[in-house]
Amino acid sequence: MSDYLLGIDAGNTMVKAVLFDSEGKEFAVEERTGTTSYPEPGQAERSIDEIRRFTVEAIQACIAKSGIDPVRIRAVGAAGHGNGAYLLDRDGNGLLGIQSIDRRAEGIASRLGEKTETIHHWSRQQPWAGQTPLLMRWLGEHRPEIMSRTHAVLLCKDVITHFLTGKLSGDYSDAAVAGLIRFPQRRYDGEMLEAYGVGDLEHLLPPLSESCEIVGGVREKVAQATGLTVGTPVVAGMIDIVASAIGSGVSATGQASIVAGTWSINQEVVDDPVLNELVFMTSIIEKDRYMAVEASATSAANLEWFIREFGSGIEVGTGTVASACSELVAKVSPSTDLPLFHPFIYGSSSNARARGGFYGIAGWHNKEHLLYALFEGVVFGHRQHVEKLRAAGARFENVMLSGGAARSRIWPQMFSDILGIPIRTSLCTQTGALGAAIAAGVGAGLFPDLGHGVEQMVKTAQSFTPSARDKAVHDRRYRLFQQLAQVIAPVWDEMHPDAG
Repeated sequence: MSDYLLGIDAGNTMVKAVLFDSEGKEFAVEERTGTTSYPEPGQAERSIDEIRRFTVEAIQACIAKSGIDPVRIRAVGAAGHGNGAYLLDRDGNGLLGIQSIDRRAEGIASRLGEKTETIHHWSRQQPWAGQTPLLMRWLGEHRPEIMSRTHAVLLCKDVITHFLTGKLSGDYSDAAVAGLIRFPQRRYDGEMLEAYGVGDLEHLLPPLSESCEIVGGVREKVAQATGLTVGTPVVAGMIDIVASAIGSGVSATGQASIVAGTWSINQEVVDDPVLNELVFMTSIIEKDRYMAVEASATSAANLEWFIREFGSGIEVGTGTVASACSELVAKVSPSTDLPLFHPFIYGSSSNARARGGFYGIAGWHNKEHLLYALFEGVVFGHRQHVEKLRAAGARFENVMLSGGAARSRIWPQMFSDILGIPIRTSLCTQTGALGAAIAAGVGAGLFPDLGHGVEQMVKTAQSFTPSARDKAVHDRRYRLFQQLAQVIAPVWDEMHPDAG
């Protein structure tokens, strides 16, 4: 009889439950998608109660769809988006959930001054608006009534782990990306938190465990609601960018992963935590491996926005709106005449005030051309990050692509052409959940480590090689993409809500 592993993947709005066997075969998937609220410009929040409800519904439906006996589920692992802040009171009730695309702490980030360099040296992270400690400081300054009731500040996947087990926990991969880990000590540090301005709030952070470490078992009331067996082991889990890398087959030093989901994640596995001013952040995989990460909220979130606002006018046929968009883009040939698109609807890692925009639209352009520009602009955003990684010393020769873009008919080839490197995709499209499931398998003793779990559970689907045919066009348009960002930056400053 097969062993089964349950992986849970929680993005900025969705919660997904996926059941795998120990060979990596996907047996059932269930997803629930919620809403983001925008109480003020630049703010993005979600309901913690909704996350918990979606977790119950997704797990329950996933088990029912699979038809297996839940006793055969050996362990559960969760992955979730990084940064943001999820606040619980002393009774475990949700007070406030802030997403990683939130920009309310921009002013605090800009006021750190010389402390920015100190924080980067200690944490290997560049401070930015959606970072957990800066959001904690903002809440302390602007919402003291909520902070006074707060018992714990968690990250997204920790909300799910707490709900399943009743235990407060965090893991090193997530805490590192949130700028909460001091290197090389690999721990919370009061001096570093003081530099952020939250030195008195360390008691709100959960205890840390390795990603594959069991932190508790499924409690009775959750078992009754979901169908899971009481006591099923739950591991600490990991940030979704690391989970997606592992779930696509990237776990060894020198391997590279691009995750094109809400965020543009571009990362390489390294042996030592990276200290380089060019690299945006560093995460942790296992005790002896790290992830150098260049990232921003500039990827497939742009297509999600386009579909949400304008998708009603797209003929879908038998597929999804997203796949219909890919089909439209496939009709367009690269040309210098086409519009350009900046994928900065949630800002940019190099300019928090950046805005998205279409440029160079003419009367003969249609929706196909705008979608092409959007798809291309997203890849240009990834290219900026990849070039920073290479400037910092990255030497990878191919990349595993995961996230929503990997499921597109056109996007993977576009990535290969514009980046100029071979691209591979995973047979499993649910790579974040698969990475979390592999971590659960290590915790349950099915695999000795993540590398062996990857060998057992991950299979490659397709490979794409760069075409030289349109290289000159891509390179020219990329230069224009960058020049436009420089020219329009003062206008973005004038558009900011704090501008005079």
